[in-house]
Amino acid sequence: MSEQHLGLSQLGRDIPAPTDPTTAVLERVPNPHEDTDYLTRFTAPEFTSICPVTGQPDFAHLVIDYVPDRWLVESKSLKLYLTAFRNHGAFHEDCTVGIGRRLVGLLEPRWLRIAGYWYPRGGIPIDVFWQTGAPPSHLWLPDTGVPSYRGRG
Repeated sequence: MSEQHLGLSQLGRDIPAPTDPTTAVLERVPNPHEDTDYLTRFTAPEFTSICPVTGQPDFAHLVIDYVPDRWLVESKSLKLYLTAFRNHGAFHEDCTVGIGRRLVGLLEPRWLRIAGYWYPRGGIPIDVFWQTGAPPSHLWLPDTGVPSYRGRG
């Protein structure tokens, strides 16, 4: 099935990086296995945003896990969306929870969680975790694989 038939506007095209997450286009595609519970994971180890107070860059390692229902997030659009935070001023909590909520609104997944492991600034790491509820009990849910505090070595 072609990108155009799926209604995708970014896949297979040279698209400039969006400059604002509120206007970045997130796209979805049909889940070919919607009758099956399975976990999909996206990891963004170099996520960047800007502190809204100081203007300094903030860096995070994001892990997004979800159990799709009817829709999957199109990965190029997700990469472009996350890139749009590069010059966006927002606190760690706003970035992490906002990304999770935007994905839930687009995908209507059976379950989603996002872990934001923010690198320390001023000696204090801030890790933010959000999920839509309890995961399906029969689902294998691996650890996010990120130490909760990287500052100790």
